[in-house]
Amino acid sequence: MLTALTADATRAYQNWIKDADPRVADWPLMSSPLLQTVILAAYVYFVKRLGPRLMENRKPFELKGALVAYNAAMVVFSIYLCYEFLMSGWATGYTYRCDLVDFSNSPQAVRMAWTCWLFYFSKFIELLDTVFFVLRKRNAQVTFLHVYHHTIMPWTWWFGVKFAPGGLGSFHGMVNSFVHVIMYSYYGLAAAGPAYQKYIWWKKYMTVIQLVQFVLVQAHIAQFFFLKDCPYNYPIFLYIIFVYGLVFLILFLNFWYQAYTKGLRPPKKLEGGAAGGDGYRRRHDDNHHHHHVANGNVANGQLNGKHKAQ
Repeated sequence: MLTALTADATRAYQNWIKDADPRVADWPLMSSPLLQTVILAAYVYFVKRLGPRLMENRKPFELKGALVAYNAAMVVFSIYLCYEFLMSGWATGYTYRCDLVDFSNSPQAVRMAWTCWLFYFSKFIELLDTVFFVLRKRNAQVTFLHVYHHTIMPWTWWFGVKFAPGGLGSFHGMVNSFVHVIMYSYYGLAAAGPAYQKYIWWKKYMTVIQLVQFVLVQAHIAQFFFLKDCPYNYPIFLYIIFVYGLVFLILFLNFWYQAYTKGLRPPKKLEGGAAGGDGYRRRHDDNHHHHHVANGNVANGQLNGKHKAQ
């Protein structure tokens, strides 16, 4: 029985995978979803089990330099992703309506496919957000929704890159990259210490930026459901993007309501360097007499201790 089920599953997988984009077959991590599944499972195990146990009897690591360098690198990488998304389609021919995936081997089509892969790979780099939390013993910030978001994004994007790298479904990757430029800039300045706080006066707009991101993505995807003739290659991906974005839009609106309408924001002394509920919080350490800055990420799910996405 088990052998028969295994054989059936193998045949089903082979029939399914034969429709994948042949251009990406030999790219890193793209041969099968198994390797990324192992990596993400190891990530979950480390940040929820192994990491906290290893740090249990240790002092938090001082990672100010690493945090500044990491966030600066992510700003540069995000700017590059924005540029590549624009130059491979979104500023060079896409209509922002029914944009199909170009599966040809033209330089621009391959450039878009590679940009989608780079965005996918960036989600593995962003796993460091949670690792920094663990190493700094900020385990309360490693919430279920935080880990879920960091895990599900790369896992689902593998299928997007494998079958439909580009077109309508890549819009949210470009928007997310742009938002990451802003977010990682803030996190880098916040991590640099109190002397740089004057440069992040715009922190109050961070939640608004996030909300605008989700509204743009939802509006762009929603038009597909009203277009009379849009033969998009893999509509299932658009449904996934829409549902995923809707969930986090609701989470953000709920945070906005709780924090600004009902006035349930944390006291200033607890909010510290947080910008619109971001994952950075400065606190005075009575033992060492200096500030600690907790690293956060637009995708790390922290809104004044609550989840925020992308």
